[in-house]
Amino acid sequence: MSSNKTIAKNTLFLYFRMILVMGVGLYTSRVVLNTLGVEDFGVYSVVGGIVVLFSFFKSAMSSATQRYLSFDIGKGDDEKLRKTFNSAFLIHIAIAFFIFIFTETVGLWYLNNKLNLIPERLDAANWVYHFSVITALISVIQSPFNALIVARERMNVFALLSILEAILKLGIVYLLIIIAFDKLILYAILVAVITVLMAIFYQVYCRKNFKESNFRLYKDKAYYKELISYSGWNLFGNLASVAKGQGVNLVLNVFFGTLVNATYGITMTVQGTVGMFVSNFQMAVNPQIIKTYSQNQVEQTQKLIFQSAKFSFFLMSLVTVPILFNTQYILELWLKVLPPFTVVFVQLCLINILIDCISGSLMTGIQATGKIKQYQAVVGGLLFLNLPLSYLILRITEAPSAVFIVSIIISLISLQFRLYYLQKVTNISVVAFYKNVIFKTVLIALLCSASIYFLRKAIPIAVNFNSFVIQSGIVFLITFGGILLIGINKNERKFINSLIREKLIK
Repeated sequence: MSSNKTIAKNTLFLYFRMILVMGVGLYTSRVVLNTLGVEDFGVYSVVGGIVVLFSFFKSAMSSATQRYLSFDIGKGDDEKLRKTFNSAFLIHIAIAFFIFIFTETVGLWYLNNKLNLIPERLDAANWVYHFSVITALISVIQSPFNALIVARERMNVFALLSILEAILKLGIVYLLIIIAFDKLILYAILVAVITVLMAIFYQVYCRKNFKESNFRLYKDKAYYKELISYSGWNLFGNLASVAKGQGVNLVLNVFFGTLVNATYGITMTVQGTVGMFVSNFQMAVNPQIIKTYSQNQVEQTQKLIFQSAKFSFFLMSLVTVPILFNTQYILELWLKVLPPFTVVFVQLCLINILIDCISGSLMTGIQATGKIKQYQAVVGGLLFLNLPLSYLILRITEAPSAVFIVSIIISLISLQFRLYYLQKVTNISVVAFYKNVIFKTVLIALLCSASIYFLRKAIPIAVNFNSFVIQSGIVFLITFGGILLIGINKNERKFINSLIREKLIK
């Protein structure tokens, strides 16, 4: 009940954050697309993607930082916690330096010599690139402070700062409209300014509220080596994830140019927005998974992993199924003008999200054990295949949506390996996971697929907002009813009821 109380409270804060951030994000992305134009939006997407390619260093170390901070908090070791944070902070500064070197040499060369851009926008693309590098470097240095707030489960603070960031992004929209300057360059500058401001806010809060964030130099080479070794294997996994995301974006640029990059950028916006419905829940649960494991509460850890995987899929289904039913109308309502392939990109991306969201708690469980060498080698290798396979299939088919088919297949294979590897390092029951999670999620997926198929046969595509609301409501109720009837059991209903009670009471 103690963990349920914490999860409930943090989930409430995060979902309040999500509603505001999602609304602002959808509005600002539409205005930015219309203000920049499809070509410039595509330029920003692919140029920023080059910088993201080099940021896999940061992602790897951030995962290690989150794991070690949560583990130390679970153990109640304050001195070790201070040592972990400060060591991670120094490592992040070193990572920022290396990213700066790589981006301003190799990345800059690629931008000016290999990227498929309109020659007239090359100068603007260079300005965007340099400011994107600044944004990336600040994000790297800020990362340990974000991790500390999440590990301390101060989701109310995390939510408030995220809302502040969303409000500042609304300011970007206003300034883009009123300032007579190159809109693409101006947008990159304003994004960098907001990143700097948010980094200051996060650091000030942590310095004032968490004593472990006050800087102290530790000279324990063995511990630095341990952190770097752990993050080293994460490095390979995160490089593979970046190759899957921004690497594929660069491949699309080679074959189709910036118009399809604009479509891909919109799809990634949808992915980030829709993904918040699950990431908020998982963000509340993940620290509990690591802390219960650090306290040798094996049964509770397994329970949290199972429930997180299943509820993540169900939450995502409630959001994605109505979108899949009326994708064309929703995108036109949001963006007005759609770049080519937008509908199919978004639909395939949502299917991929549904598969990947089941893996979230499995990955957290594996990270909690610290035994990630073999896991990252295999799963990282699988994810990295997205890049060469996407290139090969585009050479054969010339259909840009094929890259998402490749991603879906690899996600299914990766899910199986994550499950069997988790069994190897924690003795989690694969049979129990298939029975309680996979079987139930497949039933819901089949129900949703059948509902979309037969309802689409019976109901015409939405032509106005009223018909859209009615159709979405019907699909939502069918999905929700299926989850209640066949998706969850008696104990899980008690778990949900406990979350609801804690939300209402607290």
